[in-house]
Amino acid sequence: MMMHGRSRGSGEGGPMAAMRKGDTAQNFKQTMRKLASYLAAYKIKLIVVAIFAVASTVFNIVGPKVLGNATTALFEGVMAEISGTGSIDFDYIGRILLIMLVLYILSALFAYVMGWIMAGVSTDISYRFRQAISQKINRMPLSYFDRTTQGEVLSRITNDVDTVNQTLSQSLTQIITSTITVVGVLVMMFSISWLMTLVSLIIIPLTLIVVSVIVRRSQVYFKDQQDYLGHVNGHVEEMFGGHRVMKAFNGEARSIEKFEDYNDTLYSVAWRSQFLSGLMMPIMTFIGNLGYVAVVVVGGYLTVRNTISVGDIQAFIQYVRNFNMPLTQLANISNVLQQTAAAAERVFEFLEEPEEVKEVENPVALESVSGHVEFRNVRFGYDPEKPVIYNLSGEAKPGQKVAIVGPTGAGKTTIVKLLMRFYDVNDGAILVDGHDIRDFRRQDLRRWFGMVLQDTWLYNDTIMENIRYGRPEASDAEVEAAAQAAHVDHFVHTLPDGYQMVINEETTNISQGQMQLLTIARAVLADPKILILDEATSSVDTRTEVLIQQAMDRLMEGRTSFIIAHRLSTIRNADLILVMREGDIVEQGTHEELLKRGEFYAELYNSQFERPEEDAPEHMPEPMPAD
Repeated sequence: MMMHGRSRGSGEGGPMAAMRKGDTAQNFKQTMRKLASYLAAYKIKLIVVAIFAVASTVFNIVGPKVLGNATTALFEGVMAEISGTGSIDFDYIGRILLIMLVLYILSALFAYVMGWIMAGVSTDISYRFRQAISQKINRMPLSYFDRTTQGEVLSRITNDVDTVNQTLSQSLTQIITSTITVVGVLVMMFSISWLMTLVSLIIIPLTLIVVSVIVRRSQVYFKDQQDYLGHVNGHVEEMFGGHRVMKAFNGEARSIEKFEDYNDTLYSVAWRSQFLSGLMMPIMTFIGNLGYVAVVVVGGYLTVRNTISVGDIQAFIQYVRNFNMPLTQLANISNVLQQTAAAAERVFEFLEEPEEVKEVENPVALESVSGHVEFRNVRFGYDPEKPVIYNLSGEAKPGQKVAIVGPTGAGKTTIVKLLMRFYDVNDGAILVDGHDIRDFRRQDLRRWFGMVLQDTWLYNDTIMENIRYGRPEASDAEVEAAAQAAHVDHFVHTLPDGYQMVINEETTNISQGQMQLLTIARAVLADPKILILDEATSSVDTRTEVLIQQAMDRLMEGRTSFIIAHRLSTIRNADLILVMREGDIVEQGTHEELLKRGEFYAELYNSQFERPEEDAPEHMPEPMPAD
C-alpha cells in the first residue's frame, strides 16, 4: 500500500462546539403551526372533544340562569308570606333544583369523556415525537453528536416531550371550554341586562393589555428555561459517566463550579418565567374584583328602579364570575402555551437538523467483497474550510495487514471514520473492490467491516447478548466459539452465571480488560471481510496481549486489516506499516525495514522502550498517547 498526503489541525474527532447560551424564543406562530400539523391526524377525536366541550360548557352556563329563577321564586314567596298574599312554591323550586342537578351531572360526564380522549391524544403525540426522534438519531451525521452532549439530546427526548404531553392534554380542552364559556356567558349576560354587561366588559381591554405584556416578557424566559434544563442534564450526565476520572484529577470543584453556573442561570430564567406567570392570577383577580364592584353598583341602581329581579342579579353576579374565570384561564394558558411552544420548538429543531447525505438511488449491491481498498486523492476536514487531510492516496490489497502509526493528531483515526462513512470525504474517493463507498448503502458497506475501538461499548444485558450484538442471528454455540477464539471463554466461566451474567448499566461488574476482550469476541463473531482495530489491546496486560495478538493473527488471515496502533509492539508482524506525521505518510515498510532506516518510526519505537537499564525489564511496551 502506498500513501501520501498532507494534513493540518489537531484532534481526531472534530471540533466540539461550545454549549450555546440561552437562545431567545423563535417564532411562536410557526412552532404552533407545526404542532397543529401533528394534531391534524386526530381531527375526528378533536371534533368529538369540541362537541363534548361545548355540551359540558353549555350545561354549566345555563345553570346560573335556572338557579336565578329559583332565587326569584324563593324571594317572591317569602315576600308574599310576609304580606299575607301567598306562600313559597316549594314544588316549583324543587323541580328547578332537580334540573340543576341533572345539568351539572351531564356537564361532569361530558368533561370526563373529553379529558379521557385528550389524554389519549396527547400521549400518542408524545409517542410519535419520541419515535420520530429515535428514527432521526439514526439518520443524523456523526458530526452532530461530536458537537452536542448526550444530555442535550436526552433532554429533548424526555423533558421537552414530557412538557408537550402534560401541557397539551390540559391546554387544548381549557382553550375550547374557556372560549365557549366566554361567548356563552356573554350571551346570557346580555339577555339579563345590556347595561350591566357593558359595564362588566370595561375590564376586557385592561385584561388584554396585562396578558400581552406578561406573555411577551415570559416567552423569552420559558425558552431559556428549556435550554438550560438541557445544559444541566448534559453536564450531570457527562460528569456522572466519567466520575472516576473527575475524582482522580480532583475535578470536583471545577465540576461543581460549572454545574452551579448552569444551575444559577436555570434558576434565574425559571424564576423569572414562573414569577411572570404567577403574576397573572393576582392581577386578573384584582381586575375581576373591579368588575364586581361596578356590577354591584349598577345592579343596585337597577333594582331600586325595579327594572331587574333579585334572581337576575344573583345570576348575573355568577355570570360575571364565570366570565372572569375563563379569561383568567386563557391568560394562564397563554403562559402554558409559551412553555409548550418552547419545548416543541426544541423538538422540532432537532427533527429539522441536517441529516446524513442521502443514499444513492441505485446503490451497489455485492454478495461478497475481497477486501481491496483504495484511497484516491482524499481531502477531508471536519470543517471543510479547515482540512485535516489534504491529499491522501494509496491502496491496500486483499488480505493485507496494514498498521497505521503516528503521534496524536496525525490523522489515523480520521482515516477509520472515513472508511466507515461516519464522515464523507470532501474531495477524492475511497473505493472498496473498485466501487466508491458512497455508492453503497451505509448499512451494506458497514456489513463488510468489523471494528474494535479503544472505547469499549457494552450494554445492560447478558455477556452472551453483548457478544451476539456482532451478529444477532448467531446461535449460542457460535457465540461461545467466538468467545474461545478471543480468549473470553475462560474468564467468563469464572464469573457468576457465566454467559448469562448481566453486565450492569455502568459496566462496573467486569474489568476494563474483560470489556475489551468481549468487544474483540463480538468482532470475531461478525466475521467481517475488512477489520479495523483501533488499538484493540490498549486495555489488557502484557500476558493477555500476547493471547489476543495470537487470536487476532488467526482472525486477520485472509482479511484486509487496518490496525491503528499506539503500542508498537502489537504491529511487528504487520505486512505493511504506514507512519503518519501531520497527515503525511512519511515512511512505510515492514517493522524490520523501518527500524533499519533509523528515521521517524525508529524514533517512535525506541522512545517506547528506552528506560534506565537498572529498572527497565526487556521488551516491556509502554503506550503512546491515545490518538
